[in-house]
Amino acid sequence: MARSPAPALMILGTGSNVGKSLIVAGLCRLFADRGLKVRPFKPQNMSNNAAATADGEIGRAQALQARAARIAPHPDMNPVLLKPEGGQGSQIILQGRVAGHLASRDFARRGDFLPKVLESFERLRADADLVIVEGAGSPAETNLRARDIANLGFARAAGVPAVLVGDIDRGGVIASLVGTHAVLDSDDRAMIRAFAINRFRGDVGLFGPGVETIRRATGWPCLGVVPWFTEAARLPAEDGLDIRSGRKSGARLKIVVPVLPGIANFDDLDPLKLESDVDLAMIGPGQALPGDADLVVLPGSKTTLRDLAALRREGWHIDILAHRRRGGHVIGLCGGYQMLGRVVRDPFGIEGPAGEAQGLGLLDVETTLDAQKTVRETAFSDATTGVPGRAYEIHLGRTKGHDTARAPFRVEGRPEGASSPDGRVAGTYLHGAFASDAVRGAWLSRIAGEARASSLDYEGEVDRVLDGLAAHLATHLDIDALLTLARAPIPAK
Repeated sequence: MARSPAPALMILGTGSNVGKSLIVAGLCRLFADRGLKVRPFKPQNMSNNAAATADGEIGRAQALQARAARIAPHPDMNPVLLKPEGGQGSQIILQGRVAGHLASRDFARRGDFLPKVLESFERLRADADLVIVEGAGSPAETNLRARDIANLGFARAAGVPAVLVGDIDRGGVIASLVGTHAVLDSDDRAMIRAFAINRFRGDVGLFGPGVETIRRATGWPCLGVVPWFTEAARLPAEDGLDIRSGRKSGARLKIVVPVLPGIANFDDLDPLKLESDVDLAMIGPGQALPGDADLVVLPGSKTTLRDLAALRREGWHIDILAHRRRGGHVIGLCGGYQMLGRVVRDPFGIEGPAGEAQGLGLLDVETTLDAQKTVRETAFSDATTGVPGRAYEIHLGRTKGHDTARAPFRVEGRPEGASSPDGRVAGTYLHGAFASDAVRGAWLSRIAGEARASSLDYEGEVDRVLDGLAAHLATHLDIDALLTLARAPIPAK
């Protein structure tokens, strides 16, 4: 007898950054700990913060949700990932693999990907007890509805009921929920079965009249008012807009990070931000890099040549070179590594118009971008201490030069990355290396000039916060009602 499709529920938001990703992560951990085979799913994501899986790349948020569900991430969890490439459009990652470029003017073409989205969803569903689906942006963007695959377009095609979440912290939550109801057509409106309020500060009881106003105007029941979860800031951020400094008075080390327009894979910074004696400063446009930094980190970039030009426009290249002359340390990660070399070439226009640019010249290496993309998880070791760790690579470039003879890491017995003769400048294609406590501790010791053991169990901390998030949602949401909604599918249209 054929197995019935697993129940599924979609978490929609009244806008971007209302907490959908974390609610899905918390629900995944909650239901996994109740013994269910739960799977996260996001039909379409737009982010340069990607994760490598054994079978390709997906959005970093879906990798965190998979971790919350206590399973390995898979491309089917995020079948369409659009990676912005400046103002010209996005690279298309379809079921984990590069599938071309989507120009901004052709954005409606996203609808062409619906068959692959449904294919991935059904594969996940076939091996699950429950699928928690995350929407993108807002279903109220009616100008995009005709070709929508990210919100109610998917929900209707797959017959998945939805819950709409509003963020009270940003203000206007009543209007955003009632307004979404007002602009949807009747068939889309019928897919939304309930609403919830997120990020409430203060006495939840004071919002009772607000809940009643929304309920009367929409006819939707309220599944809960979720108070602000402070520790969410300790989890990897999904969006570049969520990047925050980890400022601490009295910290022994100061690390500064210039935030470039195409910043990518910025979760590399999370373990450094959580270190108790590290003051991590994210420096935005119009600000000089502080002169008292111990370390400058150039993070990953989706558009290396554009970001290199932006770095020069901000005058940050002058700040970095001055920092180097003062004896400061510099680390470049992926695109940041490429910028530290003598030249970056993009002869085929892989990341934009074909061309090349001079790098900062702090490493004796040269980079050429090519169409063959490296996406993989890997084991590695620190070249100085031999301490092992796990990391991943997502990059297009090939980097060569004399400073690769002093690689900071080793992967499968070969050198990886490059270092200056005095070891104060280094670059690597490895992402996630600093999530290893021993590796991170060894690097911070070298930068501080003294032995220091990290007091942070980073991986344990992420799981601790996910457990806390699950308990928080269990307290403030009607979980039984959520399951009842998931188990009452709507015929697909």
